Amino acid sequence: MREHPIPPVTEPFQYRAIGIVRGVYSPLEPEPDQFTRGRLLDVNGVELQAVVLGRVLNLMRRHISLEDPHLWVVYPRCRDIEHLHLQIAGIWEPSTLSPINVEENDLLTSKKVNQPILDELPEGDDYFSVRGELIYTKPETNDLVVKVRQQPRPDGRRPIPFKLQLKGDLSLKHLRHFVSLELRRRGQELQVEGYEIIGSMPVRGGDRKGSRDSKKKPTPRSVQRKP
Repeated sequence: MREHPIPPVTEPFQYRAIGIVRGVYSPLEPEPDQFTRGRLLDVNGVELQAVVLGRVLNLMRRHISLEDPHLWVVYPRCRDIEHLHLQIAGIWEPSTLSPINVEENDLLTSKKVNQPILDELPEGDDYFSVRGELIYTKPETNDLVVKVRQQPRPDGRRPIPFKLQLKGDLSLKHLRHFVSLELRRRGQELQVEGYEIIGSMPVRGGDRKGSRDSKKKPTPRSVQRKP
């Protein structure tokens, strides 16, 4: 049984964007074919745009009450500057369900737990983990953008990378570096609480020196956490 909904990192340059949000999900329309588009209302009354990924639908319809708040496992996206968009990938609720693995083909059933377990995580609610390439940073306004690449599809197609607009103070010297960020959602924003600079991004195409250097294994360069 997995003890955490966010899996551990297995590769230094491993991309990801995942987090947890506690709230009540409600579809935009009551019709079954519109169930996947809706909103998450968090405990502070903030409304977040949300869609439900197909592999979670049966669990939501059969085993939980949508009238109650749950701790949702989500993938963040930024479709516009003012609104955070979430893709619901699972639920973390050990008190009523076995933990949900958010990876493909690993959803768990509604197995009851024999002893009471708190539906909480050490990081607390609204924790996010984002790993990707830092492509923009403006320290004076705490604005930064990270590009995240997704895993190839089973048919071999590579999804288009997406960009996340975040809030945090990262130096300009870290541009074009791979970063690992610990973030906290506050309202519609994801704010950096800690970060690690994994290494410079490999140079692609035409640059012999870059091609040679890209074969070297990256080593962590700096780690910083805000008090």
